[in-house]
Amino acid sequence: MTITLILLVAALMTVVWMALRLKMQVRSEQLLREEAETSKHQFIAEQERNRLLKQEMTSNIAHELKTPVSSIRGYLEILLADKPVSDEQRKYFMERCYSQTLRLSDLINDVSLINKLEESNDLFTREPVDIREQAEEAVRELTLNAEQHHTTIENLLPEKMVVNGNGMLLYSIFRNLIENAIEYAGDSCRVVIQCYKPDDDSHYFIQLYDTGKGVDNEYLPKLFDRFLRIDKGRSRKSGGTGLGLSIVKHAVLFHEGDIYVKNRDGGGLEFFFSIKR
Repeated sequence: MTITLILLVAALMTVVWMALRLKMQVRSEQLLREEAETSKHQFIAEQERNRLLKQEMTSNIAHELKTPVSSIRGYLEILLADKPVSDEQRKYFMERCYSQTLRLSDLINDVSLINKLEESNDLFTREPVDIREQAEEAVRELTLNAEQHHTTIENLLPEKMVVNGNGMLLYSIFRNLIENAIEYAGDSCRVVIQCYKPDDDSHYFIQLYDTGKGVDNEYLPKLFDRFLRIDKGRSRKSGGTGLGLSIVKHAVLFHEGDIYVKNRDGGGLEFFFSIKR
């Protein structure tokens, strides 16, 4: 009798154990299915988001291409028409065509750079680069433009800010931010580049500000969006590609940093960004 009871208890415990194990296995498989379903939905959502972003960018690019292409076509139609054109007019039309082709070239280059940063940033080489030297190069390139707007640029970055980065992308950060300030802040402004947290061991923290108009606060969260149009404050002038600040953001992210912007208390915009040491 005792042996029979022991066997019954052992059999019952075995059944209970098998039932619990089966329940755990079913639950585990259910969780795996739920995770797979969640991953599937996330993948589909990400694909849809990328599709919408590419669709939006394609639409924006087509819109940006329309103006210079239409201008070039119009000038060439005038030059090719039977109606006589003076040498002075001919020269003017050719200069305008050339200006619009430069705009097209800039747009193509910027679109290519953004696509490369988003989808194949591993193609950008890394090597020791001095941040201050890249900023100084951008200042030299924009000196004439700054003089035309009576804008002064002060590069207060310290010597030997060396990082393992990409020189071209670091240059593009300063080039786009400085050019943006020169073109849209207004004449007779100052542009200042300096460190604002010099003792950090992991990153360099850089501030670039101007003493110009600033922008309405409603536009600040969108300032790094592609092809942003600002109707108030800093009105967007023709000639730019509308991709400069988006390139800046991607170039900062490439260097494992972050960037944000706000209106300066004394007037103008100030950008704060970090670059990993």
